[in-house]
Amino acid sequence: MNDNTARRFARPAAAGLALAALAAVAALGHQAVLALEAQTTTPPGYGPNPTLPEPQKTLVPTVKVAKAVGWPAGAKPQAAPGLAVTRFADKLDHPRWLHVLPNGDVLIAETNAPVRPDDGKGPKAWITKQFQKKAGATPKSANRITLLRDTDGDGVADQRFAFAEGLNSPFGMALIGNNFYVANTDAVVRFPYATGQTRLAGAPVKVADLPGGTINHHWTKSLIANAEGTKLYAGIGSNSNIAENGLENEQRRAAILEIDLQSGASRVFASGLRNPVGLAWEPTSKALWVAVNERDELGDDLVPDYITSVRDGGFYGWPYSWYGRHVDERVKPQRPELVEQALVPDYAVGAHTASLGLASADGNQLTQDYAHGMFIGQHGSWNRKVPAGYKVVFVPFVGAKPSGMPIDVLTGFLDAKGQAMGRPVGVAIDRQGALLVADDVGNAIWRVTAAGAAGPRAAFPAAAGAASTPASR
Repeated sequence: MNDNTARRFARPAAAGLALAALAAVAALGHQAVLALEAQTTTPPGYGPNPTLPEPQKTLVPTVKVAKAVGWPAGAKPQAAPGLAVTRFADKLDHPRWLHVLPNGDVLIAETNAPVRPDDGKGPKAWITKQFQKKAGATPKSANRITLLRDTDGDGVADQRFAFAEGLNSPFGMALIGNNFYVANTDAVVRFPYATGQTRLAGAPVKVADLPGGTINHHWTKSLIANAEGTKLYAGIGSNSNIAENGLENEQRRAAILEIDLQSGASRVFASGLRNPVGLAWEPTSKALWVAVNERDELGDDLVPDYITSVRDGGFYGWPYSWYGRHVDERVKPQRPELVEQALVPDYAVGAHTASLGLASADGNQLTQDYAHGMFIGQHGSWNRKVPAGYKVVFVPFVGAKPSGMPIDVLTGFLDAKGQAMGRPVGVAIDRQGALLVADDVGNAIWRVTAAGAAGPRAAFPAAAGAASTPASR
């Protein structure tokens, strides 16, 4: 499915049935129409009850990487109907993750992988690295967090500051009171922070170690604080695709860790999550949600990435099973007693979409279609014949649960030749309710608003700005 397809993933299978169904719910609004259309034809690997084909085993895995070329002058992604997109900032250095401070400042982790001498050896690893280079994933890490500020309220950052430098492949960020936390690839560190500050001062203080090491296969470590400001949650990816580097190298990985800020102690909050990246709080249930990048080399339509609420103590299958209790026969030895405990994720978002970014719709000022749900940054596939991902999508919720098919929000990241002009990663809602998207190939931050709402706003406050909340999300 390419990026120039229609806004909806699903189309009615039969015109007569679709017309009758749409007429029946015409009074229920646009989201109800989308949900009903989705029920007629569900694409493999999408939705709350995804179609899951049989695994396809091949001697040589499918490898189709979109070459990173960047955006031509004046080009930009395509926003969905009713929305507009503008360039909030550009000329960044591999921007991956976003954090919006209470006063409106936008923080960007300009980052890439650390040195990992043991992350794959041999011919297959060499080939993989060549494709990563083609995809624009190998620049040296800037190890920097940059602060962007829009002082005149026109939707474009006109000031930028080196907020923190000399970090170690930084990714997740969180603010609790007057403490600012950064998830480096191997540890969570803390800095003092005052509202309006443009550069962190003093040496970082280590709060807790995170799994790192010389393999460090999934090096990004995401971070989110609880509402009380007493705990941090860190997303830790696996050290492999399916534990081929040995289970001894997977300790406290493929998991979400809970860090107690008073003691610095950490524990595994949930496990069996191959690469849990985006973390968000669902506002109705107050539950923690996560976007998970699932395993490769089982076919074009397996295994679907997913978003799910996270249960304390829950096990989600990796590496022994996928999407609940579907056993991955490649993993030896098996653990049937663990497979029996594997939880089924809440919602599938497509195989190989590389769903990384996650943001609750809470507080956004886009159209009513996006009032309740989750935004997802899909970085894009490599292990699929027809590209998937390379877009930002929205999953509508009814109450605390997803309902219906995903809706395209921002597309057009691939050009006519299938080359990547950009690749979306982190997503966040800014203080004015716009959606921000980090693009690590286009080296830009995109800003999505309701059409006609991208004009001037109140300028950035010259003094302290908004008061800090106990836990900035």
